[in-house]
Amino acid sequence: MPARPPMRVDRVDSLCRRDLSRFLDAVEGTDDVLVTCTQEAPVFRELAEGRRSVAPLRFVNIRELAGWGEQGERAGPKISALVAMAAAATQDAVPTVSYRSAGRVLIVGDAGAALDWAERLSGTLSVSVLVTGRAWAPLPASREFPVASGDEVEIEGWLGAFQARWKQRNPIDLEACVRCGACQAACPEGAIGEGLQVDLERCKSHRQCVSACGEIGAIDFSRLDTTRGGSYDLILDLRREPAFRAHELPQGYLHPGSDPAEQMQAALKLSTLVGEFEKPRYFRYEARICAHGRNGKTGCTACIDVCSTGAITSQGDTIRVEPFLCMGCGGCTAVCPSGAISYAFPSASSLGARIRTGLAAFRAEGGRDPHLVFHDDGAGRVLLESLARARPGDAARGPAARRPVAPGLPADLIPVPVHHPGSVGLDLALGAVAWGAASVTVLFTPDTDEGYFEALTRQFETGRVLLAALGLQGPRLRALRTDDRLALHAAFRATAGLPAVDVPASFALPDEKRRAIEFAVQHLVERARAGKREVPRETPLPAGAAFGTLQVSQDSCTLCLACVGACPESALQDGGELPQLRFIERNCVQCGLCATTCPEQAITLESRYLFDEEARSARVLNEAQPFHCVSCGKAFGTRQMIENMTARLTTHSMFGGEKALRRLQMCADCRVADMFSTNDEATIFDFTGPGGRG
Repeated sequence: MPARPPMRVDRVDSLCRRDLSRFLDAVEGTDDVLVTCTQEAPVFRELAEGRRSVAPLRFVNIRELAGWGEQGERAGPKISALVAMAAAATQDAVPTVSYRSAGRVLIVGDAGAALDWAERLSGTLSVSVLVTGRAWAPLPASREFPVASGDEVEIEGWLGAFQARWKQRNPIDLEACVRCGACQAACPEGAIGEGLQVDLERCKSHRQCVSACGEIGAIDFSRLDTTRGGSYDLILDLRREPAFRAHELPQGYLHPGSDPAEQMQAALKLSTLVGEFEKPRYFRYEARICAHGRNGKTGCTACIDVCSTGAITSQGDTIRVEPFLCMGCGGCTAVCPSGAISYAFPSASSLGARIRTGLAAFRAEGGRDPHLVFHDDGAGRVLLESLARARPGDAARGPAARRPVAPGLPADLIPVPVHHPGSVGLDLALGAVAWGAASVTVLFTPDTDEGYFEALTRQFETGRVLLAALGLQGPRLRALRTDDRLALHAAFRATAGLPAVDVPASFALPDEKRRAIEFAVQHLVERARAGKREVPRETPLPAGAAFGTLQVSQDSCTLCLACVGACPESALQDGGELPQLRFIERNCVQCGLCATTCPEQAITLESRYLFDEEARSARVLNEAQPFHCVSCGKAFGTRQMIENMTARLTTHSMFGGEKALRRLQMCADCRVADMFSTNDEATIFDFTGPGGRG
C-alpha cells in the first residue's frame, strides 16, 4: 500500500472572513480539504459548490473540543490528534438499502384528529384513514379519501412497504356508503351517529337500517370481526400506544400520539418521506460461525436480545437481520461473542486505524496518557461541545473575552465520533488501550435505548477484569449514560492520572473480533512481563463472558461426541482415531450449545480467560479405552459405551440369547456377517402381539 503523502497545513485567523480566499484556492484542486471549523460548514460547502469544486471536503471542530476551556493552552497534542483522525477518516464501501415511497399514508386514530389531519394532508399525499375507538366525528362532506373503521390494528413493515390489518367492527362499510342518512333516520334506537358508526350496545337488531340502505348494500351485520387490510408507504399513528414495541420505530412510521404539537411535527415530516432513499447496510453476517443454534437447539441470543428495532429474529439455527429495519446502532456487533455479525459503517479495522493514527499524532506532539471518549454525532456531540461554551454573565474583556469561562474538555481527552455509541465493542476498546489510550469512555445519552448501555457495561466489566489482571487497574473502560454536562465533566476528572501502557502496540486491528481482542491482550501481557509484573495463568471472568473453559464429568460422558457436532466454533473436536474429546479454549465463546446438546448433561461452562499458551492448543477433556471387536479385534467405540449398552439390553427380549449380546460387541462389518451366518436365533416375526402373529 503506497505511503500517504504528508498533509499540508495552512493556518489562518479568520477563514470565513478576510482569509476566505485561502479556502477558495484550496478547493480549486482535487486533494482532500479539511477545515477545522464546523460552525461555518454550510457556508464553506455552498462556496465550494459555487466553484464546482470536486475536492473532498471534510470538517473537524477544534474550537469547542480542544481550544476552549481551562486547559486550552495545553491542547496542542489533542488538536494534532483530532486533525490526524479527521484526515485519516475514510468510509468503507458498503452495500446500500433502498426505500421507495409514493406518499400513500394511512392515518390511524380517533375520528376527530384522524379526519382533521387527513383533510389537511390530502392535497399533498395519497391519504387513507383508519378510524379506531368510539369517539366518532362527522365524516367529511365530500369523499376526498378512503375511510375505514376497526380495531385490533396490526402494522408491520417499513418505509414504502407497510402492511396494516384490522378487525372490521362497524356493520357499515364506509367506502360503499353514499352517506345519504337513510339508516340514521330508520334506526328506532338512534344507534347510528353522524359518523355512521353503529353503537352495538344500543342497537336492538331491528335491522331497519339494512332495509333502508336497500340496494346500496353498505350495511351488513355479518361483517363484524372481518379482517381487512392494505399496503401503505407511510403510517401516521395518532393513538396513545404505538403499533411497534421496539425502542427505535421503523422508517416511515410516525407516532406523535395525541399531542397537537408533536402531530404537527410528524405531519411536516411526512412530506419529506416521498421519493427514493438509500441508507448503508450497516452489518455483515457470517452464518458459519454464528452460535445462535445447532440441530434445533438454541445457544446464543445476545444480538436478538439487544436489538432495539426488532430487526433481528431467529431463523432456525441462524438469525435473520432485516436490513430495512436495521438503523445501524451496532449493538448486535458489540455483544456478538464470535464476531459472526460485524459492523460495517465503518468496519472495526477502519475505525481502529483512525484511532491509532490519532494516538500516534498525540504522542508525536509531546502528549502523554490520552483518554478517548466515543460519542454519536447528535446529542452526544452537543453535550460535549456544551462543556466549553460561554456561560451567561461572562464579563471578561480584551483578548480573554474570546475564550469562554467554562471548564471545557480536558486537554488529554480525545473525542471520537461514531454513528452510534452502541457499535463500540470490547475489541475496539481493548485495542485502544493497547495503542496507548489511558482510558476509554463510551457516552450514551438518555435518548438512546438503555439496553445498549447495559450490554456495553457488561462487556466492559469483562474488559476491566482482564486489564486489572495485567496491572492496569482503575476505570479504564466505562459506559456512561447522561445528559448532564457537569456529571460528564466529573466523570472525566475521575480518570485523570491513569497511566497509559508504556510502549504502544503497532498492530492493525483485524475485523475478526476475537483475534482483535487476542492481539490487544497479548500486547498488554508482553508489556506487563517487560515491567516485571506477574501475569497470572488465568483470571475468572463475570458470568456470561464470552471466554472460558468447559468441565466434563468423565463418569457421565460416554464420548458420543454430540457436543462436537454442535459446536459452531470448532472449540470441541474429536480425537481422530482415538476415543477422545478435545478442546481448544481460544475458540470457545461460551454459547452453551454443547451443554444443551449433551444427552448425559455432562458439560458445564466456566467463564475465565487463560493467558497461557495452552489456550491455543487442543487439550483432552475426556478419553476412554477403545473397545475391540470380539470377532476381528478391530477397535471401535469405547469400552464404557459398549458395556453400558450391553448392560441395558440384557433384559430385552430381542437380546436374550448369548449370541445376540455378543453381536453388540462386534464392529459393523462383523455384525452383519454374523447375522447372515446364524439361523437358529429368534427374529421379530417369532413374537406375537395382541392381534396374533407379528
